[in-house]
Amino acid sequence: MLEKSMQPSRFLLCMITVSMFVLISSYVFLLQSSFSSSLPGSFFGIVLNKTSVYFNSNSVSRSDELPNNLPLSFPTNIRKPKSSTQNNVCQDCSSNNDEMRLLQQGSKKTCDPNQVILRVFMYDLPPQFHFGLLGWNGKIGQIWPDLSNPTDIPSYPGGLNVQHSMEYWLTLDLLSSSTPGVERPCSAVRVNNVSQADIIFVPFFSSLSYNRHSKLHGTEKVNMNKILQSKLVQFLMHRDEWKRSGGKDHLIVAHHPNSMLDARKKLGSAMFVLADFGRYSAQIANLDKDIIAPYKHVVRIGGNSVPFEERPTLVYFQGAIYRKDGGVIRQKLYHLLKDEKDVHFTYGSVHDNGIGKVGQGMTSSKFCLNIAGDTPSSNRLFDAIASHCVPVIISDEIELPYEDVLDYSEFCIFVRESDALKKGFLLDLLRGIKHQHWNKMWEKLKEVEHHFEYRYPSQPGDAVEMIWKAVSCKVPSIRLRVHRQNRFRPFEHIGKII
Repeated sequence: MLEKSMQPSRFLLCMITVSMFVLISSYVFLLQSSFSSSLPGSFFGIVLNKTSVYFNSNSVSRSDELPNNLPLSFPTNIRKPKSSTQNNVCQDCSSNNDEMRLLQQGSKKTCDPNQVILRVFMYDLPPQFHFGLLGWNGKIGQIWPDLSNPTDIPSYPGGLNVQHSMEYWLTLDLLSSSTPGVERPCSAVRVNNVSQADIIFVPFFSSLSYNRHSKLHGTEKVNMNKILQSKLVQFLMHRDEWKRSGGKDHLIVAHHPNSMLDARKKLGSAMFVLADFGRYSAQIANLDKDIIAPYKHVVRIGGNSVPFEERPTLVYFQGAIYRKDGGVIRQKLYHLLKDEKDVHFTYGSVHDNGIGKVGQGMTSSKFCLNIAGDTPSSNRLFDAIASHCVPVIISDEIELPYEDVLDYSEFCIFVRESDALKKGFLLDLLRGIKHQHWNKMWEKLKEVEHHFEYRYPSQPGDAVEMIWKAVSCKVPSIRLRVHRQNRFRPFEHIGKII
């Protein structure tokens, strides 16, 4: 009798347990439906996780239970962590949807610092470090040109000077980020409070300083380029911003291989924007902390891209042949290729319309050689890309811009230096490439060429935006190094007192 009387009790207990579970599940579902428009999606992950803890029979602590005083409304403007945005950018720095969204935002209003990829604090250095090098003279006390007045923006000198003009374009882009009416992607924005910044930009036109002021003039005992570098080092070393991070969160453009020659060792902890690492030690410059930026091409582009059939020259190279260091390979290749009927391999310079001739030669050639010279890289690669002439890269030590995003093997041909010097190897390789395969690479060149164009105002996916995105991908590692460096700093003064 006792056993029979217990059966309804067990059944009733089971029914009560199931009913409670259904009731609570319904409550959670209704709660989610009611507040779905105002709650971030991540909140419900927290609710479900804590619910599972709440129903865990092994739980003995009530600290993990759901709070009884849940708010009736929730903020709708919760900002996502900055790192998640950066991770997405690093995974796909060429997202067209993001680029169009950023451009649309930039065309409507000044960029919101909370919505951009990179927040940049820029030092207000005197004009002698930047636009003053271009002959710009502002009003008394004026540091920057007035970008709302296009006639006030100084132009950059042409010829070969322009190939290392990265700091000019990046500085203009930062200034324009707070200039109403300038349409640009909201990839980077200048902030006035250094505590809000991801990176600190040093607006020194170092390549222009080298090109224009590295020689002595008149009675000078020290050239102006050295003087400016010395002043810059003194300025930075006395800044609290530099002292806090040891310079690790500072960005310095030194694209010309001889720029910042006197200061680079003292400022080596900073992030550099470089053409390559050819004249740097690995301790001063490396891929872990620095950015490789494309040269600005010097050939003029325009008109329709010439197809395979209308390019009579198989291989094209025109430039300096006798070079030092790794550039000795140019001389060896010249003697191997100079007499081939479908090869143009000759000396050339900027004189006598040299740049114009190179542009014409590249657009009428199927393959353009990019051979190591005094340094592993040159603007020749980017002239070839702009001319839609498939680049043939013969430079074992070359570093390429945004190679974490772009697969250069889709539009370039890489040949080891040792293989290129084997008689017949290079021409057999290139002559063996079929029309269909060349055409595929040609189409890819047209698809990616905008990533290597410097523009003002900046456009989605151009070189300026790609550089900012590359910098943003370095920010987490910079923070890690700075935080590790500062582990014991808050208590160092106590030890000194004791």
